[in-house]
Amino acid sequence: MKRYRPPLHFLREHAQPDWRDLALSALPVAIICGVIVALMVWLVDPAPPRSITISAGPKDSSFMLLAESYRTILARNGVTLNVLESDGSVQNLDRLLDPKLHVDVALVQGGVAGDRDVSSLMSLGSVAYLPMVVFYRGSGLTQLSQLEGKRIAIGREGSGTRKLSLKLLDANGIDPGGDTALLPLDGLQAATQLVSGNVDAAMLSGDSTTRELMLRVLTIPGISVMSLDETGAYTRLFPYLENIDLPPGVLDLRHRVPPDTVHLIGPTVEIVARSTLHPAISDLLIEAASEVNSAPGLLQRAGEFPNTSVHDFRISEDATRYYRSGKSFLYRTLPFWLASVADRLIVLLLPLAVLVFPALRAIPALYSWRVRSRIYRHYGALIAIERDALKHTSEEERRQLIGELNEIERSLNTLRMPLAYADAFYVLREHIGFVRSHLAANEPVTH
Repeated sequence: MKRYRPPLHFLREHAQPDWRDLALSALPVAIICGVIVALMVWLVDPAPPRSITISAGPKDSSFMLLAESYRTILARNGVTLNVLESDGSVQNLDRLLDPKLHVDVALVQGGVAGDRDVSSLMSLGSVAYLPMVVFYRGSGLTQLSQLEGKRIAIGREGSGTRKLSLKLLDANGIDPGGDTALLPLDGLQAATQLVSGNVDAAMLSGDSTTRELMLRVLTIPGISVMSLDETGAYTRLFPYLENIDLPPGVLDLRHRVPPDTVHLIGPTVEIVARSTLHPAISDLLIEAASEVNSAPGLLQRAGEFPNTSVHDFRISEDATRYYRSGKSFLYRTLPFWLASVADRLIVLLLPLAVLVFPALRAIPALYSWRVRSRIYRHYGALIAIERDALKHTSEEERRQLIGELNEIERSLNTLRMPLAYADAFYVLREHIGFVRSHLAANEPVTH
């Protein structure tokens, strides 16, 4: 005897609601998880910007050249570095502290912060020395206090050179308005006035301390460079200063210029950023500084810069990590933007795991509730019919209730129910039969 086999369309009809109900049950969970993940990406680990702005220095200055070199390196990784001209470190710091200006990074020499609140800023490291070189007419001077009563070029108004010169002279008892003439001259102009005899000393720093300029000045008879005897005292009284030595012959080895070691002092140049700088951009800037500033030079050994020797600003946590362990594995092996995406995904793995496991447990419960709710909503109508059957006894009312019961049954005939919940489906049918038999029992007897 051939067994009964349900047609294929019957199986398909009963299997289809499984997928639809499962999708509708999982959808709200997926939406909630997606919203939470999106908020975390936006608030906790945003994508690195494609463009940042650096405040550098005057046109053709060493600060500007550094910033241009950094721009070339960042461009390799798809990041645009916008370079702004400035008057120097003082203006650079002002721009960083002004929230209305969209400046992310700046080159700042140590000592210009003064008493200003710089807690909102952080340093990515020192990248160069800025020695203070004092040229004077005569010979044998080893202390700044010996310049009292003379004419001294201390740098133009608003420059970092002038600000540092005033601090050092003040520490030696030389103040503006006294017997000493403090003139707003710097660079080549100050050196020219020194050579012509219009000033007795020139305090030069930054771009004025190039090998070519110092060599030209020192080859002129009657002009010397001051080798300070008190460098140790300066570096303790002014913690942002470093002891810098010019070895014999470093300017001209053939003619041994200078003939003896010259002891100098000076601050370092730091890459200073706002505390909101993205960690990936911080890594790129330090990587650029490592490529540009690590070469040996007149004042530094190979690999001496960049470093974490900072003074006015706190070193950032991202910079500390980079100097300790370098770039992460992802950024060493993948292109910058791909690595940034992968890095953000890894950061999200833990919270995603915390969300996904409870969500996976919630989906079966939602699915079961959705399927069973299609059956349970018929029970409300069925209970109402049964209660009305107890209240009404007329034939017309009974027929109306039977009509409502038939309507429920027709609705069940079109109801698509997964096979796993067939037991609840047939229990409902039994209950419908029970109510129908109750109505039939109350049918009036006709003669």
